Amino acid sequence: MNAQAPAAPAEGIHEKILIVDFGSQVTQLIARRVREEGVYSEVVPFQSAAEAFARMQPKAVILSGGPCSVLDDNAPEAPREIFESGVPVLGICYGEQTMARQLGGVVEGGHHREFGRAEVEVVADSVLFDGVWGLGNRYPVWMSHGDRVTRLPEGFQVIAASENAPHAAIADETRHYYGVQFHLEVIHTPDGARLIRNFVRRIAGCTGDWTMSAFREEAIARIRAQVGQGRVLCALSGGVDSAVAAVLIHQAIGDQLTCVLVDHGLMRMGEADWVVNLFREHYNIPLVHVQAEELFLGKLAGVSDPEQKRKIIGGLFIDVFDAEAKKIAASHGGAPEFLAQGTLYPDVIESVSFTGGPSVTIKSHHNVGGLPARMNLKLVEPLRELFKDEVRALGRELGLPDAFIGRHPFPGPGLAIRCPGEVTREKCDILRQADAIYIDEIRKAGLYDDIWQAFVVLLPVRSVGVMGDGRTYDYVCALRAVTSVDGMTADFYPFDMKFLGQVSTRIVNEVKGINRVTYDITAKPPGTIEWE
Repeated sequence: MNAQAPAAPAEGIHEKILIVDFGSQVTQLIARRVREEGVYSEVVPFQSAAEAFARMQPKAVILSGGPCSVLDDNAPEAPREIFESGVPVLGICYGEQTMARQLGGVVEGGHHREFGRAEVEVVADSVLFDGVWGLGNRYPVWMSHGDRVTRLPEGFQVIAASENAPHAAIADETRHYYGVQFHLEVIHTPDGARLIRNFVRRIAGCTGDWTMSAFREEAIARIRAQVGQGRVLCALSGGVDSAVAAVLIHQAIGDQLTCVLVDHGLMRMGEADWVVNLFREHYNIPLVHVQAEELFLGKLAGVSDPEQKRKIIGGLFIDVFDAEAKKIAASHGGAPEFLAQGTLYPDVIESVSFTGGPSVTIKSHHNVGGLPARMNLKLVEPLRELFKDEVRALGRELGLPDAFIGRHPFPGPGLAIRCPGEVTREKCDILRQADAIYIDEIRKAGLYDDIWQAFVVLLPVRSVGVMGDGRTYDYVCALRAVTSVDGMTADFYPFDMKFLGQVSTRIVNEVKGINRVTYDITAKPPGTIEWE
């Protein structure tokens, strides 16, 4: 594993549920459903599940889905320790199949595959279904499987079946083992969250003791223990994550913290001034505002590849922070020992390749794998356990203004990834103006809080147009707005045509350099919801 495991809550304090990841693209949603019940959950790849199980001592284990077949050579398996421990286990999709096979059942391929919407019929009572599904009734679920269980392990019975999965849900009520062939965690299984609640609350016996108030106090204690009397630099990006991290750390160690805002010329309109005023005036937190637009745009000149742009920006951030650390060392008589940043749990998960897939490059703009040795700084990442909506809840717990907490996410690389192709000062200025108009119209329409993220993309194409009596040859921009809960999946926001027409008219009339506007209505799969 290339990235460090997320720091778990203090051992023995909270109830925990371990989620063993076999590579499903929606495993993170299982964690979200568990945390919605006030129970701390942690996702770990199957390769390190044995170590995590021993460390966490969870009250229950959930085995995720995955792209592999249990019939493959060297197919991933759950650690035997889990089944020997006596804790409740829930297997989902691949998780059901590997559990059945490891406990003596049979899984076969070559049967009718089942992908997408399906219906299951409840054929036996089970604690898993109590108060949610009734005996003899049929319910919609979301399937995604080719193989299927054909013979149950000893002690199991079928509790639900579908047309193409006779063992769609199975249970050993005595040992508290449950398996479902469908995906409980996705919204396409309407009752899935309630079934997970039954597993977490009734079967595992969790009471739900993981709250943001508790997290705040424990995080402050962990920061103090990690930092001691050392000094911390905190990288502010202008977004919610780094701001929440900074305020949390400041509550823990006070003026041992110095925030650094790198104004790289890729921020939204007026963003740098807003952040500076918030931290200097409202919170009285020491803040260094570094003017670095020429440095960043100079290094990005002529670069079009999105991954190369991310790496250049990430590398320059490191250089700037290294330089600021040296300045602070000279002025304070001692060098900072720590660098803090707002890394979130999805960043950690997506930056680790659990099954050899492409996830190692999804979050390349985060330093989740560590810092260059030359910096001689240790990372402080107090939000590393949290999803985005949990960070917002923590921000409210810390007293950050609602106007800041509710802001749409803004990535570290900023406008660079909303400007496909080469990044120039002219393009950034055009993009900033168009984006400000778009957000202004969204706020005026009262839609800002209904949307997870909205932004303008300056496309690397120009179109010929006529404005008044003149011919133009200017850029085309695309509007994007998505809805989401946790940033793991997203769908486009369905604006009405009147709104889109109004925004387009304003942008074309007010922004010199754009003569055409389009709207992107594609949904995004789990993972990044940025453009590049």
